[in-house]
Amino acid sequence: LTSTETKLCEQFNNFVAGFSRVEGAAARVSRLPLPLPYADRLFPAATFDLRQVLLVHAEGITRAAKNTPEQSPKNKAFTLSAEVFLMQHTCHWFCKSKAVASARLLVRHKTSYEQVLASVAPETRRAYLALVGP
Repeated sequence: LTSTETKLCEQFNNFVAGFSRVEGAAARVSRLPLPLPYADRLFPAATFDLRQVLLVHAEGITRAAKNTPEQSPKNKAFTLSAEVFLMQHTCHWFCKSKAVASARLLVRHKTSYEQVLASVAPETRRAYLALVGP
């Protein structure tokens, strides 16, 4: 790993460790398409736990940064970027909504949520979708 990638992994893993101490109710994210006040309390079955998803992101980012010998540096960079973009999308989803997060991803990075999801490692995609749903 380069020193930048090492720092990214360390910093994000420290963030995830800190966020794991957040109370469960405060870490719920609504799957509803638009923000609705108290949706996490009104429709708890329509939520997911951000703490668990952040663990998936930490593993994905670390795995992408470590790379495999078969991947070229270009493919490694592509996968690592996708992992970081998906994590950013999840954070925006937590703060606003999935629709807002997807719009931000499209505007800031000129890529769709679906493209990012297709570009992360298969292990990340499977674990992520198992937690947030299709």
